[in-house]
Formats: sequence, C-alpha cells, structure tokens
Amino acid sequence: MSATPFRFKQFTIHQDRCAMKVGTDGVLLGAWAVTAHRPGAILDIGAGTGLVALMLAQRSDAGLIDALEVDDDAFEQCVQNFEASPWNDRLFCYHAGWDEFVDEMDDTYDLIVSNPPFYSSEYTAEEENRARARSNFALPFDELISGVPKFLNPGGRFCMVAPYAEEANILNLAADQGLYPHRLLRVRGHAEAPLKRTFFDFSTVKLSTPQTGELIIEIGRHEYTDAYIALTKDFYLKM
Repeated sequence: MSATPFRFKQFTIHQDRCAMKVGTDGVLLGAWAVTAHRPGAILDIGAGTGLVALMLAQRSDAGLIDALEVDDDAFEQCVQNFEASPWNDRLFCYHAGWDEFVDEMDDTYDLIVSNPPFYSSEYTAEEENRARARSNFALPFDELISGVPKFLNPGGRFCMVAPYAEEANILNLAADQGLYPHRLLRVRGHAEAPLKRTFFDFSTVKLSTPQTGELIIEIGRHEYTDAYIALTKDFYLKM
C-alpha cells in the first residue's frame, strides 16, 4: 500500500504516518455498516487513518462521530484527516486504548464499528509497527466484543470485520455478551478464491434467521464486480 494520500470523492486520507493504510476491509466496513436506523451517535474503535468514521460521516447525519486510536502517529493523522474533511464539526478522536475507554467513559452510541487490528498468516508484514497493528494481541476479539454492550443504546448496532476463519469464534464471543447477528457478509477476492473475511452486524435482538450474503470483489485484476461497485461507488474516485 502506498503512503501517498488516498483521495476519495468527498474526502482525502493522509496515511504516511499510519502502519495500516487504506485497504479493502475498511472501505467495505464503511460502506456496509448499517445506517438505516439513522444513528445519532457513532463510535469507531481502532480508527487508524479515520477512514471508516469519515465514510460514516458522509453516509449519515449523525451529530456525533467519535473515534478511538491508541497509536500516537495514527491518532495525530486521524485528527488531521478529520479536520480537513467537510464534517470536521461532527468528528472527534480520543487518544486512548479500548481498555481505558471502557474503564473511564460512559457515553452511549447508536452505532459502534470496528476494523480491529488482527494478524493472519496471509500477511507477511516486514515492518514491526505494521505487524503490531495487525496482531490480535493489540486488541483481542474477546476484549473488543466484551466492552461493546456498555456503550450500545437500545436498538443500537455493532458492526465489525474479521477473518472468515474466526467467524464461529466471533459469533460465540458475541452471544456470550448478548449480541446477535442481524447480517453476515462473507467476502472473497474472486470467484475461485477462498472466503477471506466476514463482516458482522450485531444487535441485542436475536433473530431466528439472520440475513447472510456473499460478496466477490473482482472478476479480474482491477476489474470489479457489479456488487462491489454498487457498494463503493459513492466513495472511490474511479467507480
């Protein structure tokens, strides 16, 4: 991934100081996370560059969008990206870890999102900070999920992304916290590729049959499927 600024239709992401650059996971989460319930307050856990929060600012009329980032450089860059955006009056980034936030904060939200740092064997990170950013030890899934109910308003939703191999584990961890899937989206790079990611949309209401879907990103190299284009066309410059 390039460290040069990534320009979207309505905002720009500066990313030279962030270990994790703009990537497909974040773009998909920002485009797919539910906003139909018109959230008034949104929280992005592990904001990185601020990409997901900025996408949700574009997609919603939420009056408050808080972000949380523990890494010093990423926090400063997230604030820079927020301040340069058209929605800088609605965006705020806390410089803290999730454990600190859970212990000290009492605000509640209608939508909580997270593209959490995790490590998967498909990554061969060369830089120590990138490896650390991807490491599940930076924010273990159980720690992430166990803190969510404290901050979720009645009728609120929690959306996150994880490796497909972790799907069953994530569902079990969430159920232990009284969080149940409304939607699951499983993603593969192309039609012959194995499933790579699962996107989760949780609430406190247990449905008998959650909505499930599958998304294929590419037909060929840089040739995107109609479904991927439909989901991301409001953001990517060339879609």
